Amino acid sequence: MSEVEKNLNAILEIEDSSHELQSSSDQPLTVIPKDADQDFDYSRSNYYELIEKGNLALDGILEVAKESQHPRAYEVAATMMKNLSDMTDKLMILQQQRKQLEGGKTPQQQVNVDKAVFVGSTADLLKKLKNDGN
Repeated sequence: MSEVEKNLNAILEIEDSSHELQSSSDQPLTVIPKDADQDFDYSRSNYYELIEKGNLALDGILEVAKESQHPRAYEVAATMMKNLSDMTDKLMILQQQRKQLEGGKTPQQQVNVDKAVFVGSTADLLKKLKNDGN
């Protein structure tokens, strides 16, 4: 802290509140939330509230767009739809992050093969079939 800051703090009777965090090891400090469930619930309720208010606002914007037939009103409506879509995506990402924090694995995608195509000669195919049969 400079001399000027010290003098100003003394004149204004402000205590020095700058503290430097020092770690006993070379590793950076990590902050662990005390109640991750509470944070998750708070974030989730905020997303729900924002989505609900956004839906109400979108209804109003669409009415204005229909009545005015103004291109800017339709542009605003489209932007609001995009924002609402992004918000619902963020809500799902929040759910996935919570499962990862709890130690759960993200669901694996299952792949169903309806039709497989072999690229090669018939001789290669016969060799492959004979090797897999043994």
